[in-house]
Amino acid sequence: MMSPGWFIAVGTTALLICLAPAFSRAQEPAPAAPQAPPAQTPAAEKSQKQKYSHANDFLIVGTIFDPKGYAFAGVELRIRRSNENKYRWDSYTNSRGEFAVRVPQGSDYEVVIHAKGFADQTRALDAKTGVSEARIVFHMESAEGVKR
Repeated sequence: MMSPGWFIAVGTTALLICLAPAFSRAQEPAPAAPQAPPAQTPAAEKSQKQKYSHANDFLIVGTIFDPKGYAFAGVELRIRRSNENKYRWDSYTNSRGEFAVRVPQGSDYEVVIHAKGFADQTRALDAKTGVSEARIVFHMESAEGVKR
């Protein structure tokens, strides 16, 4: 079956003229040309936040033991720069009494550990040298005057 249209025969050649549907390609909007991203000024490039890389971080790794020498799980540790009052990093020990925290290199840090019924302990760390990590071990001691 042929589409609606006119059939005109001229001599030995036949000519078929089809009626175009109500919409045609000429009526469709032209596809948008891909646009290049706007050029950024150097000031705009600096204002965009750079993605942080952990390539130069200082790794603080440690283990905490209870007074009997067993791994101490669930001990809270907080870390701050030595010249600041606010603790910026905190974590807890895993089931084996271990922890690992990444901090930016180039500062002195203070690590404080805390567990209920035990005396808090503090360690100072130097992350300004070329070393990329520090391994520390804590042995918890019972707090004075606290029943366990």
